[in-house]
Amino acid sequence: MSPSDQVILTMTGISKAFPGVKALENVDFDLRRGEIHALMGENGAGKSTLIKVLTGVEHPDSGVITLDGQAVQVRSPQHAQELGISTVYQEINLCPNLTVAENILIGREPRRTGRIDWKAMNQRARQMLLRLDVDIDVQQTLGSYSVAIQQMAAIVRALEISSAKLLILDEPTSSLDAHETAKLFQVLRQLKNEGMAIVFITHFIDQVYEVSDRITVLRNGKLVGSYQTNALPPLELIGSMLGRIMVDLDDVSRAKLQRERRSDAQPLLQAHGLGSAGAIAPFDLELHTGEVVGLAGLLGSGRTELASLLFGIDKPDQGALTFAGQPVRKFSPLASILRGVALSPEDRKAAGIVDELSVRENIVLAMQASRGWLKFLSRARQAEIADRYIKLLNIVTPSADQPIKNLSGGNQQKVILARWLATDPQVLILDEPTRGIDVGAKAEIQKLVVSLADEGKACVFISSELEEVLRCSDRVVVLRDQAKVTELSGAAMNADTIMQTIAGS
Repeated sequence: MSPSDQVILTMTGISKAFPGVKALENVDFDLRRGEIHALMGENGAGKSTLIKVLTGVEHPDSGVITLDGQAVQVRSPQHAQELGISTVYQEINLCPNLTVAENILIGREPRRTGRIDWKAMNQRARQMLLRLDVDIDVQQTLGSYSVAIQQMAAIVRALEISSAKLLILDEPTSSLDAHETAKLFQVLRQLKNEGMAIVFITHFIDQVYEVSDRITVLRNGKLVGSYQTNALPPLELIGSMLGRIMVDLDDVSRAKLQRERRSDAQPLLQAHGLGSAGAIAPFDLELHTGEVVGLAGLLGSGRTELASLLFGIDKPDQGALTFAGQPVRKFSPLASILRGVALSPEDRKAAGIVDELSVRENIVLAMQASRGWLKFLSRARQAEIADRYIKLLNIVTPSADQPIKNLSGGNQQKVILARWLATDPQVLILDEPTRGIDVGAKAEIQKLVVSLADEGKACVFISSELEEVLRCSDRVVVLRDQAKVTELSGAAMNADTIMQTIAGS
């Protein structure tokens, strides 16, 4: 039996639930020695949770993990390292002010008569890097080297601290240029030939086909399938990630069909050649009252970057933006709120809810910011606003004073929407508003998007799920590789056309 046929890891029937959402549901995954296995899926697919279960950060509700033929319960990240499982994360968590050698061997420095043997440490670190064909001065600080070299040092450290037999790389090429990526892939192939089992997480489709042997795809916490890379065309991979099953007419679809599109001659929001170097290429976009414009594309395609420019989180370095016919000169979230533009962010945990505040306090947050803290909303007025939107959006909570952290993911998402609706925006930008929430809550939010457009508001709707972009949107803008590729409407707005455009075919 060849090394590539030897299974080193099996994860069987892995399930993990958090309040309001099933992050993983009966997922199977296996890994062989001497292979590079790409783990694919959009945001909310379950990739991160599966890796957290494997590395002991989270404990599964059910399922079995077998490593080298033995059932194991991974108790913690430290225990995972002891088992030979090492992870290199997207954000390199080393110390740039220390030398390369110190970073690689910190905590494991060779000693002589009770003191660190610096000569031996530098020699050992250099030999470890030479194994990966990296020849550098290990006595220089890590921060003086490129991100690619720092990535190599992180890999070497990961291999050293656990005598790793299984290496997990989480978005390792996100900050690398083409030459640096090629060098990393050379290292990965070398490790693969030495029998290392590698899990490769990325959103770059072309890189998956360049370096991986097999692909496992997750969507909405469930296993879509595992495939030999050379037997899965890119278009089918994208289809499996986004979900290509078109839904029948339901309440949301009927509401959209019954709505008369309001396309005023004068667009409400208009971007012309708007762009930001390194984030998104210059793009044109018009948004009219009473319509929903969907943004479709894979993770990393530029959807969130486009939204950040429109809302003023990031400042453009080229192009122009007008709102209600007037040029926008001040780019900031507060200026956008005052203009009548709102953004529900992609990551509700990090950039949406304020964990320690109540539902009421979270709902009035943006309204209070727009008034200024000297014009404080009274407790009675806050309660009135909160109760109105709790009822309007059917937010399930014992009271408006319940800490928001105790609510389900779907209800937390509704609170964020309530926060922005309370400011009575003319333009509402929704970045992944249904990610990680249950089916019932998704349907309610989709209906809300359509009804907001029916009331005359303009919406930008971003989702990794292609079917809901099509269900809710009047037009779809397709992005790829941080650039707008095309804009579709009418009969051209269908799943096949969008996926072919994303795939570049």
